[in-house]
Amino acid sequence: MGTNNSTRQPRMSVSETDSRPSTSHQEEPQDVQAILAYLIRSGQVRILTNDEDDVDSKEEDSDGCEFYGPARPPQEDPHPNTEELDRSDIKEEIMRSSGRATKRDMKPTVLHMLQNREMGRNKKQQFTLEDQRVINCQYLPNQMSVMANYRHKTFCGTYSKSGNIFLSASQDQNIRIYNTEDDNFDLIKRIRARDVGWSVLDTAFSPDGNYLIYSSWSDAIHLCNIHGDYETHIPLPLNPRTHSFAIFSLTFSSDNTEILGGANDGCLYVYDRESNSRTLKIAAHDDDVNAVAFADDSSHILFSGGDDGLCRVWDRRTLKESSPEPVGTFAGHLDGITYIDSKGDARFLISNSKDQTIKLWDVRKFSPSVGVEATKKAVATQNWDYRWEQVPRSVTKKRRIEGDSSVMTYRGHSVLHTLIRCHFSPEYTTGQRYIYTGCATGALVIFDLLTGKVVSRLKGHNQCTRDVSWHPYKNIIMTSSWDGTVKKWDYQHQEEEEEYPEESTESDDSDDATKRRKCQKGAKCTQALKRQTRCTNRQGLFN
Repeated sequence: MGTNNSTRQPRMSVSETDSRPSTSHQEEPQDVQAILAYLIRSGQVRILTNDEDDVDSKEEDSDGCEFYGPARPPQEDPHPNTEELDRSDIKEEIMRSSGRATKRDMKPTVLHMLQNREMGRNKKQQFTLEDQRVINCQYLPNQMSVMANYRHKTFCGTYSKSGNIFLSASQDQNIRIYNTEDDNFDLIKRIRARDVGWSVLDTAFSPDGNYLIYSSWSDAIHLCNIHGDYETHIPLPLNPRTHSFAIFSLTFSSDNTEILGGANDGCLYVYDRESNSRTLKIAAHDDDVNAVAFADDSSHILFSGGDDGLCRVWDRRTLKESSPEPVGTFAGHLDGITYIDSKGDARFLISNSKDQTIKLWDVRKFSPSVGVEATKKAVATQNWDYRWEQVPRSVTKKRRIEGDSSVMTYRGHSVLHTLIRCHFSPEYTTGQRYIYTGCATGALVIFDLLTGKVVSRLKGHNQCTRDVSWHPYKNIIMTSSWDGTVKKWDYQHQEEEEEYPEESTESDDSDDATKRRKCQKGAKCTQALKRQTRCTNRQGLFN
C-alpha cells in the first residue's frame, strides 16, 4: 500500500535510523526519506497535500482534519483496443446475459418492448431476465443524494449479499451498520473499532450476513456480530511476528469457515474459524499484498494482487507454507495493484492499479516469465509516490509491455492517495455488463466492459472516492469518499423543459393571446400525460 515501487527498503525504527553516523551531506536526505517512509507505513504520520492548481479547495472540519485536494482530471482512452476481448468468449457471455445478443434493428425503447410484450411477439408475453436487464441498463444511476456525513475520511462502504444491510467504516474508528430494506437508510448499530492505527482499512460480511470482520494496523482481525441484543467483538490473532503489521484486504470463504487476508509483509494469511487459529502464512508477493479474493463459491481458487504489480492465482488445496507455488501469474500492469474483483465464475477477474488502469484477466491465459520480469522492471523504475504526488505524464502514456496477457485495459479514472476499489456490476440487474470504480477526482466511473469506453462519470464528491458498492438487486450505487460523506446514486428522470412563448399583456392582441394560452395549456396537458404514462410504465414494468 505504501511503497511506490517493488524494490523493498528495510523497515527500520526511528532510533536505528538516528543512530547511524552521517558520512556525508548526501546521505541525510536518504535517512530522512527512510524515517518518513517508516512513519507513514506505521500510520504515525499523515501527508496532507493539495493540488497545485486548486490550493483554495482545502477543507477542514471541526476536529482539524484536513482532506486531500482533488486530483487532475484523468485521461480517457478514445480508442480502446478490443482485439483480445473480441476473441474471448466473455464477449458472447456478456452479450447474452445483458440481453444484447438478440438481433435488434435499433436500440430498444421501453415503449417498444412493452408493445412487443403485449402483442405476444416474445412468445410468453412477459419480459425475460435479459429483457429486464436491457431496460435496467437504460436507467443507470444519475441522481445523487447524501445519506451520511461524517467528520472524517470514509474508507469502506459496501452492501451485504442481500442488499438489506449497508456497512460503512470511517477514520473516526466507527463502523456503522444501516438497514436499507424498502429504500430505507436507518442506522441500526455503531461499532467502535479496536486497536486501530490510521483507520479501519477493510471490512467484509460473512456469507450468512450475521457477522462482519474488519482490519487495521493491527496484528489481529476483529469479528463482530451484526444482529441480536448480544455483543460479539472478538480479536482473531494472526501472529505475524512483524513490526508495524497491517491487513489491507480480507474476505470470508463461501462456506464461512475461513478468512483470507493480504498483508503488508507480502504474505497471505488464512485463519480457520473452527480451530480459532491461523492455519497458513504464504509468502505471496515481493511487496505489500493490497488485494485478495476468492475466484468463486467453491473457495478453492484464490486471487492476490500486490505492490509488485502482479496478480497471482493460488489453489487452496495445494498451498504449503514450506513451498508456496502459485498456479499462475498475471503480468501487464506498470505499477502496484490496489484492488481485485472476481466475476464469480472462477475464470475472469479485474484488477485496479496505480498505473491508472483497470485490466481484465482470464485464468486460462497466464503470463509468461518474460511478462513477469517486464512488470517487475516497470514497477521498479517508478520514481513517484501515488499517496501524495500527481500522476507523471509518463505513467499516463498508453503502452503495452511484453508478455501482457490481459484481455482488456480500461482507462479514464484516477488512482491516487489510497487503495481505490473497482467491481463488476451486478449479474441480476445488468448481466455484469459494466465495470465501475472509484476515482481520486471524487467521481464514480462506469465503463462498458465490452467496449472499454466510459458510459457514465458521476461527479458528486469533492475528494477521493475510495469505495463503491452497487446494490445487488436495484439500480442503486453507494459511494464512500474521503470528503467524509456516503452518497447514494439512483435514476431520476431529467425533464427537458420546453420553452413556451410568454403570455401577451397587450389588450389589442387579445385574440392572439387567447390562442397562445390555449396552446400553452394543451402543451402542458400533453407533457403531464407523458409524465403520467412514464410513471405508470415504470411501476408496472416487469409485471
